[in-house]
Amino acid sequence: MTAARSHDGPGPLRRAGRATGRALRSPFTGTARGIRKATHAHGAGESGLGKLIELHAVNGAGDVMITVALASTVFFSVPTDEARGRVALYLAITMAPFTLLAPVIGPLLDRLPHGRRAAMAGAMLARALLAITMSGAVATGGLELYPAALGVLVSSKAYGVVRSAVVPRLLPPKFSLVKANSRVTLAGLLATGVAAPIGAGLQAIGSAWPLYGACAIFIAGTFLAFTLPHKVDSAKGERRARLIDPHGEEPVPPPAPKPRGLRKDGLRKDGLRRNGEKPAKERPPGLRSVGGSVFHGLQANAAHRALSGFLIFFLAFLLREHPIAGQSAAVSLAIVGVSAGVGNACGTAVGAWLRARGPEVIIATVLGLALGTAVLAAVFFSTAAVAALGAVAGFTQALSKLSLDAMIQRDVPEEVRTSAFARSETLLQMAWVVGGGIGIALPLNAVLGMSVAAGILTLGAATSVRGLLGTARRGTPHPRVA
Repeated sequence: MTAARSHDGPGPLRRAGRATGRALRSPFTGTARGIRKATHAHGAGESGLGKLIELHAVNGAGDVMITVALASTVFFSVPTDEARGRVALYLAITMAPFTLLAPVIGPLLDRLPHGRRAAMAGAMLARALLAITMSGAVATGGLELYPAALGVLVSSKAYGVVRSAVVPRLLPPKFSLVKANSRVTLAGLLATGVAAPIGAGLQAIGSAWPLYGACAIFIAGTFLAFTLPHKVDSAKGERRARLIDPHGEEPVPPPAPKPRGLRKDGLRKDGLRRNGEKPAKERPPGLRSVGGSVFHGLQANAAHRALSGFLIFFLAFLLREHPIAGQSAAVSLAIVGVSAGVGNACGTAVGAWLRARGPEVIIATVLGLALGTAVLAAVFFSTAAVAALGAVAGFTQALSKLSLDAMIQRDVPEEVRTSAFARSETLLQMAWVVGGGIGIALPLNAVLGMSVAAGILTLGAATSVRGLLGTARRGTPHPRVA
């Protein structure tokens, strides 16, 4: 009987159980296979870029969980006046020290070229531990919450700096940097959109639950960081780049060929050059020394990033005090937030489609578009104008950043490119901090706020557009990368 039963195969109950299990697993395994297929397409799986895309999605999901917990504690749980004081305290305790620490992040990470995977894993693990630490203070909003929030912010930006430096080493064949960055950024945006409602649902269970979720996500990210290829930790041929070269904006000319009869260093036996002059000291490479386009592109992007920080804080309080007609404060903020997110995703998609051809013109154009929209929002302030400004700000910031990435790839020598990404990202984060500080300090007057937004963009246009268009007219001595 036993032998016959074994030949007949499993019984009907076992077969039904297996079929039910496959049916229950199918949506999850099918989704996982679909995600893996998308992230590993066009050679991204072989180069390792697919792993970085997945890691960045995990990073975005964890960050939004912490954001939900902090926003509910610092902003939504108290009256407007008290919330404004709490946010000001948050800025003072977290953002101000970060402004001082930000310039140190890039140089510090430059010293860890052989430990980039460990650095990203450490940033993930630090946020997992800090999320657990914050879970005890999030309900009361005590002062111990703010140092932990500062640690989360620093760890998040340290991850971002290392990620920017890693992308060039994971490019698939015939893959541009702007396309790679657009894929990574889009993955983070999609993960944020999926995790935000999950975080809101966990918040309904308890104020600490989004932080528990963030801890679990960041622990998974810690292990995922070590699955990146070993070439991420390679620093062969790299040098550090300085942000500003005080000697000017002209490209450093290549060394002249050594005349015959001279030593290898071009000197005579008496230490002088053939014409009797003392040898000039080699200029350290900087973002200006490779041409003005990168520096002016960085100025324009700083204006976009400052506008982003300003709108986040100013509109948060403005719409809470004066919600969109017929809507609650939470719904009003959600409308503007979704508009900005959709605009950011569209800008990322358009950036990949354009392949950043003529990036100087693209940056100048989107800066003018954002400025025009801000002026219209100041003159004709309305619900539609606020939503349009949020969407345009997200769109132009994404497209401008992708164009800046393309210029860095094109103009910055390979041996200093990763360091240049680290320094530029640090400067852009500082611009966001400045914009956020202005937003929290400004009176809640809609027309005044939109005028300040237009003023931020006007300053960015005044310092960058002329240089960008001039560089575009003259052309670049460096080959363009499609």
